Amino acid sequence: MRVLVAGEALVDLVPDAAGHLRPLPGGSPLNVAVGLGRLGLPVGYLGPLSVDAFGELLAARLADAGVTTVLPDRTADATTLAMVHLDAAGVASYGFYLDGTSAVGLTPADVAALPPAVRALPLHVSLGAVTLATPGTGATLAGLLADRAARAFTSLDPNVRPAVIPDLAAARAALDAAATGTDLVKVSDEDLAVLHPGADPVEAARGWAADGTLVVVTRGAEGAVALRDGEVLTTVPSPRVEVVDTVGAGDAFTAGLLSALDAGGLLDRRTLAAAHTEAITTALGTAARVAALTCTRPGADPPRRSELVEATDG
Repeated sequence: MRVLVAGEALVDLVPDAAGHLRPLPGGSPLNVAVGLGRLGLPVGYLGPLSVDAFGELLAARLADAGVTTVLPDRTADATTLAMVHLDAAGVASYGFYLDGTSAVGLTPADVAALPPAVRALPLHVSLGAVTLATPGTGATLAGLLADRAARAFTSLDPNVRPAVIPDLAAARAALDAAATGTDLVKVSDEDLAVLHPGADPVEAARGWAADGTLVVVTRGAEGAVALRDGEVLTTVPSPRVEVVDTVGAGDAFTAGLLSALDAGGLLDRRTLAAAHTEAITTALGTAARVAALTCTRPGADPPRRSELVEATDG
């Protein structure tokens, strides 16, 4: 394994054209892990999976992408569910069935039981249905992010979901603390609009882009912006595609970005902090292409490396 992705796995209940709900594997961390695996990066997934039928669906999704599940045991808790609503433009919003389900069951003991080599891997944490304030998994993820000395690289996607945030000020403070010293923060303009209503997203992200932290703000069809040391470092456009929906597009961007950084030898805080603008621009361009391909098909269905190469060559 070259990278570890931690957080929730759940099933998205997605309406089709007839209004029927389709159960699809989801959860931002699972999507990122699957995206990395499909892009050919050896990746481990750290999060609880249920023994129920939906848990089998999630386990099969990970296995098909070549992702290693690092927890040896499955939980008897039911799989976490997300109800997905798509607006007329295919943009998704979510409601969650979370309490007492599998996604909240990650504990510090689970982390402590991992082999030292796994605990030391470059780490990506995606939030979503699980926030840093969620009992169980949320507190465990906060501990992982705080223990930066344990590994050479830490990445965070706040993936803000208003439906699970009762106290916006507390969530904002927790994310500010978690982002401090994190090597990479990928955040969407929609996330920042929730955290800082009315503010320009790039301006809102400047506070996190300090002490070498690379902050990447994704802006949908407007592309992505990278900031470092409080200043805009580079921007990239989004490829123009026919959008089916945007489910999983942000996670696909994250997977594409981490994969490209790994290919450039930049999944290390010192080398990333010293990376030239051209290397960051190249990585962002790859991430944007991965996200764009995901938008051309329904659900969180990130491309495989062969599809990315074909699209790039085409």
